[in-house]
Parts: sequence; C-alpha cells; structure tokens
Amino acid sequence: MTETGIHYLDARGADGMRLYAIGDVHGRHDLLTAMHRRIASELEHAPGSDWRIIHLGDYVDRGPDSKSVIDFLIEARRRDPRNIMLAGNHDIGMLEFLADAEPDGLFMNYGGIQTAQSYGVDLVRDAHWYGKAGAVARGHAALVKAVPRSHVDFLQSLTFSVSFGDFFFCHAGIRPGVPLDHQNQQDLIWIRDAFHDHQELFSKVVVHGHTPVPEAEVKANRVNVDTLAWKSGTLSALAVNGGDKQIIDVQGKAF
Repeated sequence: MTETGIHYLDARGADGMRLYAIGDVHGRHDLLTAMHRRIASELEHAPGSDWRIIHLGDYVDRGPDSKSVIDFLIEARRRDPRNIMLAGNHDIGMLEFLADAEPDGLFMNYGGIQTAQSYGVDLVRDAHWYGKAGAVARGHAALVKAVPRSHVDFLQSLTFSVSFGDFFFCHAGIRPGVPLDHQNQQDLIWIRDAFHDHQELFSKVVVHGHTPVPEAEVKANRVNVDTLAWKSGTLSALAVNGGDKQIIDVQGKAF
C-alpha cells in the first residue's frame, strides 16, 4: 500500500476467500457455463475455501442466448448467494426497453434484437408494413409477454458494485477523485475515457469490463476482463486467491 492507493501487484483478496470476476457474457450461455465448470473444478481442489463468483454485468444483447444466460444466473444465485451479479449498461437498457419501447435506444441499436430472438420474439419482422417504430411497438408488446417476471425481477435486483479485500468490482469503472462509496450509478455502468486515462492508483484495484480488449488487460490500478466474448469466443475472468492473481479464459466458437 502506498500513500495514494494500492498497486495491482500488492493487492490481496479477502483472507480465506477465493474471488472470481467474470467479464461481459452478452448472451454466450455456452461460455458462461464453461467458465462455471472451470471454477467449480478449481474449488473442488480447494476444500474448505470460501469463495465469491462476481459477474460484472452485460448478460444480455448481441450474443445468441441471453434468455438462457439469465436462467442460469437466477438458478446459480438461488443455489448459492455467493454467486454475485452486478448490473451492466445493457442489462439496464433491457429494463428500460421493457418499460418504454424506444426504437432508437441502446437495446434496439446494440444487440437487443438478438436478445428478443432468444425469447422467441422478432422485433423488426413487420418493419416493411408498419415502419420501424410501429414494428418495434408490436414487437415490444410481444417481448413484454415473453419475458418471465422472474427475469425482470432479476434485472431489477442487480447491484452496481461490490468490494472484497483490495479489489473493487463494477461493470465499467469509476469516476477518479470520487470515493468508492459515493460513485454515481451511471458512471459505474457507462464510464470510459476519464477512468481509462487515469494513471494514478485508486484506494482499491478496480476490476471491470464494458470496454472490449483483445485479451484481458492488467494495469497498475485496474483490470479489464471484457474480451468480447459474444464475438471472439473467449470469456475471461480474474481469479484471486490471497496475493495470487491470474487471468483465466474459456474458449468457444467465434462469430
């Protein structure tokens, strides 16, 4: 620990607790289940260890099976609340679309069409008859009926950050200069440049996703585990065991 913050190399997890922080899933149920199998295998060889699996948000959009991703996460949390799910901007965007059929919002423009398809709904099928706005309105009504109440409850239950040991976990990052416990929710799910450009250490190492990188990015003050899973076929996570830290990946089909 320095006077200004904690460096990744010096950061430690909570005593006696293994931490796993999984990057943006974006509808890749196949990769999410593969990552959980890998983590379960590691935990089987560490009997008696406490653990937390922290999902960093963006469970829906772009990839092929958002519905199954949410089903999986609901069941994982029901089975063991040490499975923690944080909110991503796309998850909040889905909630916003369900409440208001905005034809040019995040959901419609950045992968929500694929999310709707996973629920059996085609949001733009009737566009040539009704125009985009009309088709979206019709599809929205079908999607509201198709999305189970349990999925809406799940999305509404997502928290925006969590902290263990010397690590702070959120979807996008933090606003430099603002204490961790006073961060704005919009920053936690949307921030990019002001956070990425900040070179000084934070009071904890920030573990995040939101901004795709070719491979997990480890900096002195932050770790980015968004490796564009929906397209690259690589889902990444940070594994922390005391002072031991490593990036783990699972591989699948690339699109």
